Amino acid sequence: MSYFLAVDSGGTKAEYLLADETRELKRTFSGTIRRVNAEAAVAAENVSSALAELEAATGVRMSQVTRTCIGTSGNTVPLVTDWMREEFSRRVGGELIIVGDVEIALDSVFHGGRGVLVLAGTGSNVAARAANGEIMTAGGWGPNLADQGSGHFIGLEGLRRGFLARDAQRPTQLLESARKLFDLPTVDALIEFANAQHPVRYASKFAPEVVRCAAAGDAVAQEILAQGGRDLAYLAGLLIERMRAIESGEFQPPEIAIAGSILAHVGPERIAMQQALRDRYPAIRFVDQPADPVLGALWRAMRG
Repeated sequence: MSYFLAVDSGGTKAEYLLADETRELKRTFSGTIRRVNAEAAVAAENVSSALAELEAATGVRMSQVTRTCIGTSGNTVPLVTDWMREEFSRRVGGELIIVGDVEIALDSVFHGGRGVLVLAGTGSNVAARAANGEIMTAGGWGPNLADQGSGHFIGLEGLRRGFLARDAQRPTQLLESARKLFDLPTVDALIEFANAQHPVRYASKFAPEVVRCAAAGDAVAQEILAQGGRDLAYLAGLLIERMRAIESGEFQPPEIAIAGSILAHVGPERIAMQQALRDRYPAIRFVDQPADPVLGALWRAMRG
């Protein structure tokens, strides 16, 4: 019997999946194992505890693993990859493959094939693989430069458009919702609060309130979600056109998959993105289920 270990290593957490040749055996999570996000001792303890949990739950020793695939952002950074290679080689048997998190996300849906993946969670990114295997991306430049349609975008726009609505004398519950969330005495106290710290510290925390206001009929909040969806569709369109430029023959729009908590759970933004893409590419198709990136790492580990 062969055993395979898949790891999706993110900036705040890592997901692990142990499988045999026919089925998943156990999933578990730990804190981040990326050395740019955690000290060596903390990252090592995160790896150790997760692997111990897999062994205890399945009875499979890590020395029995045939092949491991880790997908991680920063896979071109030696501090990230060298540390992972050393740490996992000491603890896990078999071959080790380290690739980018974009690759495993694409592979979880398209299994090495052609397609576009639109990801929006706390941050956002759009990735594609063309028919010739070339991987390309758009967006993903971080909260200050991009992150269209992300939780950060939604929360920050909620405050910005909330104050703009006050200037325009438009009704909205956004500012009052923010006041309550951040436990401030008045709406005006939001001004000092929001300008006194970096938006990364508070914007994504406000995103669920924006979504709630939109569901309750708040037009300003609804406009934010619609804009986020259209912005993501624009990025996807950039990659589709880049694919068109390098692919020969009659061009067919690629399938579109989604990933991340925002697109998985915030229907209005997802629908706005899909509609904008349908308006431009009437024949385009969408994958029903959100991507599960750790399954892309498993696919690579099993494939070798």
